[in-house]
Order: sequence, then structure tokens, then C-alpha cells
Amino acid sequence: MTSVEDLDLPAGVSPTPLALLLLGRGSDPDSERGVDCPGGLPDASDPSLVERARAARAALGDRAFVLGHHYQRAEVIEFADVTGDSFKLAQQAAARPDAEFIVFCGVHFMAESADILTSDRQQVVLPDLAAGCSMADMATFDQVEDAWDVLADAGVADVTVPVTYMNSSAAIKGFTGRHGGTVCTSSNARRALEWAYGDRGAEKVLFLPDQHLGRNTAVLEMGMSLADCVLFDPHKPGGGVTPEALRKARMILWRGHCSVHGRFRLDAVADVRARIPGVQVIVHPECRHEVVTAADQVGSTEYIIRAVEAAPPGTAFAVGTELNLVQRLAKRHPDKQVVFLEKTVCYCSTMNRIDLPHLVMTLESLAAGQVVNRITVEPETARYARAALDQMLALP
Repeated sequence: MTSVEDLDLPAGVSPTPLALLLLGRGSDPDSERGVDCPGGLPDASDPSLVERARAARAALGDRAFVLGHHYQRAEVIEFADVTGDSFKLAQQAAARPDAEFIVFCGVHFMAESADILTSDRQQVVLPDLAAGCSMADMATFDQVEDAWDVLADAGVADVTVPVTYMNSSAAIKGFTGRHGGTVCTSSNARRALEWAYGDRGAEKVLFLPDQHLGRNTAVLEMGMSLADCVLFDPHKPGGGVTPEALRKARMILWRGHCSVHGRFRLDAVADVRARIPGVQVIVHPECRHEVVTAADQVGSTEYIIRAVEAAPPGTAFAVGTELNLVQRLAKRHPDKQVVFLEKTVCYCSTMNRIDLPHLVMTLESLAAGQVVNRITVEPETARYARAALDQMLALP
């Protein structure tokens, strides 16, 4: 095991103590969102958990509405009233005004969107507050504000419209709404860009925070070239981009990515084609540009699910997205061959923090009259974020 002393750190950088924090037992102030899950939690394999979850769910009845993202564990999906991607689940939360509690089995930015879109009398709960999103954390409010100043200094802020991916914090959605932009998903990114360049008359778009979705949409669906895109790195002075490059660009891409989809490599596509003759490679648009261009099909999580469902028996798929979903598709379609694109597993580590022990704790607490892990968005931020989300919902 590597010790702190063995770490090769740059001069002046202090090491962080290496420690193991057991999920659901304790707290870590330096973690992504922190963990606060009181009480003795049985292991996920404890057979009593399923019955406890069923009993608590039955006790809550229509007071609770449980949402489960496609990337969740099977043990959690079993108790979801609705499953879907982040956009579909946010819509479903808004469509349940009578539910007192929205239990969001996803990650933090999804629960924030649900809180923004639901009424004040409803309470959104995230079973584990440590279920964050590495991509969303790659764009902070201060960083984006500083980037806008860079665009202003280059003389292009007035002709730029921000478009932020759903996988962003409420603060970034609020920034987008304040500057007249919109939110998008992986399924409507093209429509969002067409709206920005068309209805809003933008000369440029600042696309946050996933560079790959922005690049793939601009080049493969909007007819732009790679030369029309520049990459803005918030960790470099001026974003690492010259004012001249900003003035020439049409797409200003934020240097962010999905830690899951960013792991897929071009050689994995060649490898699976060699191993499985006739395989259909289908990937998410959050993947790298070279992976997307080498694939047979590209689409959102919902698109991937529909494509596999619609394919004739005997079809072989290599799927480039989160492993929980790929495993579920393989189990659901035994008449087809569904494999993971990479040889190494690729779970979404933060999404997987939502497990059965945390869900049981949440449901039992709500049934006992105790609201835990509530997600709330500050009113001013929520107002502008709601404007950007409403603009997304209004896209044709």
C-alpha cells in the first residue's frame, strides 16, 4: 500500500492523509459533498433491507415519489416509481405536485433541478449527500464568472450566449439564466444550439461544462469544424486561449468531462470489432470525439435503451456508457449480445453512493416524520436557474 511518504508531490504541496471512509458511517468535510448518514446501517447484502424498504415505502404511500436514474444499482431501481435520465426525472418530479417528498436516487445536480422545478411545499431528498458529479464540479460559479470577464475583455461577451448541460450545478444554471441562455441535455443539445444561434442571434456559444458533448454536437450535428471550437481551461490564465482565438471561435468549450464516458478509448472500439464480428458500437455523446466518430450509433441514455430494445434478436452491441445500465440491458435482452465497450469496468462512483442502506435510512426516516438530506436551492439562484430550465422545456 502506498504511504504518504511515498507520494511524489511537487514542491510546496502538502500531502493529504490517505484514509478509508466507509460509506454511510461517518463524515468527511473534504469529500465532494460530505457524508452524513446517522444510525447503524446494515450491509447491502442484509436480506432484511429489502423488506424494510418495502415496508417504509408502503407506509409513505403517495406522500413520496421515488425517482431512479438509469445508472443506479439494480437494488435501488427496484424501488423507483419512475426511471429515466436526468431530464426525464426532473420533468417527472415537476409533474407530481401532490407528492410531499421527492426521493431522488441520482446525484446532487439532479436533486437541485428537481427542487427548482417543484413547488415550495414539496421537499426533495437525496439519500446520500456525497452523491455528487465530477463533471458538474469542474465548473464553479467563480470560475465561470471569471471566464465571462475574459470574454468581455476580448470583446465577445455581448455576442455570446451560455448553454449549460443539465449536468451542472444550480449556480451554473443560474449564471446561464442570468445571461439569457438555456440548459440542454444530451438528447436536445442540437436544438439548444440552434436556438442560441437562431432565435437568440448568438455569434458564439459558451458551452458548459462538458467539452465532448459540445464538440460532438457542433461538429457532427451542426456542420461546424474542429477549427470553429476553442477549449477554455479555467485553470490557465485567460483560459489558455488568446483573445484573437476567442474572436474567431464559434464554440467556446469549457474544459470539463464525464469521468465515466471520458475513459472510453479509440482502441477499445477496434478491439471489440475484432472480437465480435458485426458488433454495433453505440456510445454516449459525452465520449471523446474520436470514439464517437468511430462508433456506429451515438445518442443519449434514453436513445441507447431504445436502440437496443428495437434491434432484432441476435444483434450484438458494444455499449459505451455506465456499467450499471449496460448490465441491466444485457439482462433485459437475453436474445441479444450486449457487452461493455471497455475491458475494464466503469461504474459512476458517485452515483453508486446511492445504495440500499441509504435508501432504507431515507424512507424509514421520512415514514417516522424526520426529513433527512433535504436539497434546497437559494431563491435568487433558483429564480435564474428556473428561467434557463424553462427555456429548455420550451425548446421545440
